[in-house]
Amino acid sequence: MKFLIVLAALCAIALAAPRPDAEIVKQDSDVGPESFEYAYETSDGTKHNEGGQLKDAGTEHEAIVVHGSYSWVDEKTGEHFTVEYVADENGFQPKGAHIPVA
Repeated sequence: MKFLIVLAALCAIALAAPRPDAEIVKQDSDVGPESFEYAYETSDGTKHNEGGQLKDAGTEHEAIVVHGSYSWVDEKTGEHFTVEYVADENGFQPKGAHIPVA
């Protein structure tokens, strides 16, 4: 289960990764033993921020709960997109105005 949460978080990072022609204009991070936070912004309008905290530490149900968001501007249309998400024991749960809801 932990592997799936980490995999989902890495996929989100890969999707929001800055393009090669963009420069990082802001970057912050704070990593601790039971929590983390980071954020970055690029010159092309891409933004990503994420924070996670260890839940039920030391128990059989120990898990990392991650909250975050990423946004970008479509190159062709100039439209701004934002995805907010939670990744926890229930998996990766994205929400955004452009994401269809079942």
